[in-house]
Amino acid sequence: MNTTSVPGRWVEGVGLLLGPLFLLAGVLTRVDVGGDFFPYQLAAYAREPERMVVSYSLFAVGVVLLWPAATAVARLCGPGWGRWGLTLVVLGLFGRAFHLGVSHLAFHLVDVLGLAQATKVVESTYGAFHVFKAVNVAIMGGWLVLAIGAFRAKALPVWRCAALALGLGLPLGVLKGSSDPISFVAVAGLIVAMAPLGIRVLREGPAPRWWAVGLVVAFIPAAFWLGLQG
Repeated sequence: MNTTSVPGRWVEGVGLLLGPLFLLAGVLTRVDVGGDFFPYQLAAYAREPERMVVSYSLFAVGVVLLWPAATAVARLCGPGWGRWGLTLVVLGLFGRAFHLGVSHLAFHLVDVLGLAQATKVVESTYGAFHVFKAVNVAIMGGWLVLAIGAFRAKALPVWRCAALALGLGLPLGVLKGSSDPISFVAVAGLIVAMAPLGIRVLREGPAPRWWAVGLVVAFIPAAFWLGLQG
């Protein structure tokens, strides 16, 4: 693994190890909501807003961390299928981030309008056009292309390439739940494919400098505080 590459060994290793685990935590937190479509998700938020915010936030963190994770896998694959797979995966992650932002707004419509009116608003606007509809195919197909790249380059064992391809099963769209068994199969596949590579990447090379670790630890709460100031 090239330690001078961008975004770097530690960012990629953390993404590989923690990205799928955050996804798992997110789906487990809302697994018993009762339905995967938006009326059930909004109703669950009306009952337990803190739980649903935590669930969707954990999933959002996992989505962001999958960017350096996919970058690490693609680096092992080289050009061709790996490069195209990474491009499609990252485009898909942009789409997922957009969906999560819309979900966040929809939840807070419940706070302002009440459950019935918020559900009506979401129902009447659910199919509205947005530019990220164009990346729906990338959200699913990117993992398959990246898995083919890993297989062709022998970057991962065959069974972990197959596990990586299972990422295409993650539910996509606004206010989607995770009670469908396919969600767990997809997340489990990403964990199996990425976590061992993450451990390997983190163990290669020297440990980070103490001041760099301290800076990162201090930056996270500082960034939250600054964000809350508007």
